[in-house]
Amino acid sequence: MARVTNSDTLPFVESRYELGMLASQRVRDLNGGAEPVVEKTDDKLTVVALREIASGKLNVADVRHEFVESYKETPAAIDEDTSLEITSEDPVLSEIDAELENSLTDDSEEVAEDDTPDASEDEE
Repeated sequence: MARVTNSDTLPFVESRYELGMLASQRVRDLNGGAEPVVEKTDDKLTVVALREIASGKLNVADVRHEFVESYKETPAAIDEDTSLEITSEDPVLSEIDAELENSLTDDSEEVAEDDTPDASEDEE
């Protein structure tokens, strides 16, 4: 098979969208050390994955299952002791942080005052 086209692979998959998903999963597998089921030669892994699907030698159901399972993995639970807040013992950084917080508070108060309608505007 010199060149693989979508029409070569569509009998083995349900849609072009699924073809993209399965081919990308197969490329990840090949990058991880899986053995290709077709001759690799000097082709890029994306071409090898498409050739594998088009050849019919690749078990598409297994690749589909791997793809679905790769998105089912749950992230590790965050410990309650872990905090995303950055704390510093450096007094200079603490002072800068306090000044920044004060300026943000002052700015939000000014915006709130600017939003109130003036009585003079209503009279015109």
